Amino acid sequence: MTITQSLPQVVPNQTKKLYLVPTTDKEFGNELSHPKFSPIPSSLADLPDLFQWSENFVIAVIEVWSGRRSALQLSRNCHRSVINKIIEEGKHLNQKCQIRRLYTNQPIEGVIEVVVTLRVQDRVRSLTLRFEGVDKRWICTDLNLL
Repeated sequence: MTITQSLPQVVPNQTKKLYLVPTTDKEFGNELSHPKFSPIPSSLADLPDLFQWSENFVIAVIEVWSGRRSALQLSRNCHRSVINKIIEEGKHLNQKCQIRRLYTNQPIEGVIEVVVTLRVQDRVRSLTLRFEGVDKRWICTDLNLL
């Protein structure tokens, strides 16, 4: 009697790839989980330039905080929970902000993590943002002012 073991087949040069599973908006929960209406991840070729787009978004957030722009102008590119955070921070942040430096990181295709150092009067503060590429546009899924 012979016992044979089956070894798993290893295919050389086969790489595993991480992919984006779009974040659901915390304000909606799982109500919008129907596959027909779910956001569809986009490839980088279908999305705007990540550095220029994230810089423009940060400038728009600062304009909201300074009262020069309505927060609703950002609603197309944000989760509702992020819009609420922007509005709340704007109530507490009544000072002039200046962008010192913007750092971007792309952990996987279709996701950008941005850290911005801001000068707020004589203090330096950090703003962190996360963008996901869905439906051929960048969506801000998280924002924190530290």
